[in-house]
Amino acid sequence: MTRKFVKPELLAPAGNMEKCKMALRYGADAVYLGGKMFGLRAFANNFEIDEIKEAADFAHSLGKKVYVTVNIFAHNSDIEKLPEYLQELQKAGADALLISDLGVWQTARRVVPGMPLHVSTQANTTNWASVQAWHDLGAERVVLARELSLEEIAQIGAKTTVELEAFVHGAMCISYSGRCLLSSYLTGRDGNRGACAQACRWEYTLHEKNRPGESYDIEEDEHGTYVMNSKDLCLIARIPQLVKAGICSLKIEGRMKSVHYVATVVSVYRKAIDAYMKDPDGYKVLPEWIEELNKVSHRPYTEGFAFGTPGADAQVYTTSSYEQTHDFVGIVLSYDKANKKALIEQRNNVKNGEKLELLMTDGTLMPLELKNMQDEEGTPIECAPHARQHFWIDCAAELLPDSLLRRKFI
Repeated sequence: MTRKFVKPELLAPAGNMEKCKMALRYGADAVYLGGKMFGLRAFANNFEIDEIKEAADFAHSLGKKVYVTVNIFAHNSDIEKLPEYLQELQKAGADALLISDLGVWQTARRVVPGMPLHVSTQANTTNWASVQAWHDLGAERVVLARELSLEEIAQIGAKTTVELEAFVHGAMCISYSGRCLLSSYLTGRDGNRGACAQACRWEYTLHEKNRPGESYDIEEDEHGTYVMNSKDLCLIARIPQLVKAGICSLKIEGRMKSVHYVATVVSVYRKAIDAYMKDPDGYKVLPEWIEELNKVSHRPYTEGFAFGTPGADAQVYTTSSYEQTHDFVGIVLSYDKANKKALIEQRNNVKNGEKLELLMTDGTLMPLELKNMQDEEGTPIECAPHARQHFWIDCAAELLPDSLLRRKFI
């Protein structure tokens, strides 16, 4: 079999309309999002059908794509409601559907036969025979399981021709390709139907069957232990191997993450992919890329299964807390060239005279001091304490709309 190697698509999460548009503006080639039904992120601000149409129209205006998740493990009642929903997604302009359940798959093949279908990572595709089987069923793309090494991915790429997608960045969990029973067992919230309570992040102790009432810390500190708390995936250094292995889409996890997270991570991977395509042999991870990735809320990074089954160092045992170096405090709404002023929407309390950092949609970083803050009526103010408050600042440099303002933690 001969596989055609292409510039990989950068695929970003879209938990709501703002995140969708920000991901696309910061460099994503496509976004994936969930509707109000049949997706595995029930607590994201998922999209109504008219919002999916708005997202698709916006993406298509930029020459980009929108994929919709229909990846729950369906029950009989779900199948009854499915055909009408699939037809609505097609009319809304979805470019592909992400599916894990074979019954949902066959229903989609019958109801919307022209719709491209992608196999969700929840289908646990871990070998080339499964990839080929999905291809034979009409799959345009297969999202590979996270549990594959780079070597295994390369073997799959060598034996198949269907498009392959892989996660490169984001949260990991103690499960098999997202299939986890902890949440359902402990809280009644089924992670396999979109309602995960993230029970793997909780504090745990060990109990021995014959010693009722006694518990043992597995690794002790003042906070307890978090034995199932995985580090976050980061494969930015492995883009060359992934592309050479046949991956055509590099996927970022995070529909529940913030606008700041989505924009920053997408911006970094956009730079990385472009750098690789410009000089494949000379590709290297720049320190400023890692610095950027550390600015957003995340757990310590790991390369996951890239070189085999992760060891003990792939977990965080002392805390379930996130870490980050910067706080997201505002977003540029517009720039008045005539008066050299920028209109800002507050996302965290900021004060006149503060020295911040700005990330623009083209990836440019620059320092920014809040000068001459004024409310929307032009009245001078000393701070913006109210949620999403709009205010003006003086700024000689032209600021691009949707640029992000950050404050470094002291």
